[in-house]
Amino acid sequence: MHDIRQIRENPSAFDAALARRGLAPVAARILELDAARREKIAAAEAAQAERNAASRRVGAAKAAGDEAEFARLRELVAQKKDEIARLEDEARAFDERLRAMLMEIPNLPYDDVPDGTDENDNVEIRRWGTPRAFDFAPLEHYQIPAAAAGLDFETAARLSGSRFVMLRGAMARLHRALAQFMLDLHTRAHGLEETWTPVLVKDEAMLGTGQLPKFAEDSYRTENGWWLIPTAEVTLTNTVAGQILEPGALPRRLCAHTQCFRSEAGSAGRDTAGMLRQHQFEKVEMVSIVRPEDSRDELERMTRCAEAVLEALEIPYRTVVLCAGDMGFGARRTHDVEAWLPGQGKYREISSCSDCGDFQARRMNARFRREDGAKPEFVHTLNGSGLAVGRTLIAVAENGQQADGSIRLPEALRPYMGGAAVIRPDGALA
Repeated sequence: MHDIRQIRENPSAFDAALARRGLAPVAARILELDAARREKIAAAEAAQAERNAASRRVGAAKAAGDEAEFARLRELVAQKKDEIARLEDEARAFDERLRAMLMEIPNLPYDDVPDGTDENDNVEIRRWGTPRAFDFAPLEHYQIPAAAAGLDFETAARLSGSRFVMLRGAMARLHRALAQFMLDLHTRAHGLEETWTPVLVKDEAMLGTGQLPKFAEDSYRTENGWWLIPTAEVTLTNTVAGQILEPGALPRRLCAHTQCFRSEAGSAGRDTAGMLRQHQFEKVEMVSIVRPEDSRDELERMTRCAEAVLEALEIPYRTVVLCAGDMGFGARRTHDVEAWLPGQGKYREISSCSDCGDFQARRMNARFRREDGAKPEFVHTLNGSGLAVGRTLIAVAENGQQADGSIRLPEALRPYMGGAAVIRPDGALA
């Protein structure tokens, strides 16, 4: 959520930043609601002062035996009480309208975020590895015999419908191994604290990280009001909701492996083949809570944590900074890490790391103190995939595929696969 004071101080800059996201000006409407709210608050305070003054004179009129003045003052006190209640209700209504409007406005991009409208305007900042030269036509993951043996889309469709998969045998083990490998790398090498979180949350948690109210259709809600998390960003970031962190508590770096659920409401017809875009999937999520001056460096650190997973798994990748028009709702700057998928012949997103500034912290009221007794300040929050497990499985399968239909496993994964180096064309480990 945005700081209303900054909008008051420079409304044109606010509108200019939103224009970079392709949005129409809104500052004038925001300030109109803000002025109406403040007017009602000021009127309520003035009426309260008049009521207090009249209340003080009631006793004097009674003591002086001035019954007419006593009655007049009592009536005035009663009238002011009703007036104050009305003005406070009107101020509250304007405040709710203002808050609702601010809740639906995305974060503002940093000045150095490139301009642009979509993924075609994103800017590559580095790449690692050389895509392998195949002496055969590489297949997509679901076409590779070794993978196809363990990807059961038919049974999943009977159970749940489209965009679900059931993993069997070596594919199920590879999926589990990847999550364990990522957690071990992040906790041992990168210093993140492993966390296990619920996957069902209340409205307040989804509001805090920006999934509500604007993107309700993208998530699933149970009949009794819980939301299934679209990512552990929701639970990990909300661990500091409503808190004032004491000096020395930052940075806080967390990671969690969870199931994630997305309706994919806006992706009809996209990536329907295979398991690239699913309603239910797993991720190892990273979240950092830091001081404002540290968030830009933390974004680079988090991005490197994601990249390190791909390097260890021998998967070529490139990293891009998203243009202003392609960033997510809560981000001020986003780095996407894209793995090379030879079956598609292109780089595809496998991690998205975002610096949200104080945008989520204001929604959650998450603050910290620099020193004992200091005024609380809003923290900065960051989140990123470290990585999406299913997409990493796809990358391992496609980059490791062999001409005979088998899959060569990266060295780093073999201890997690019982020492196996290959998944045979029939789906067995060897």
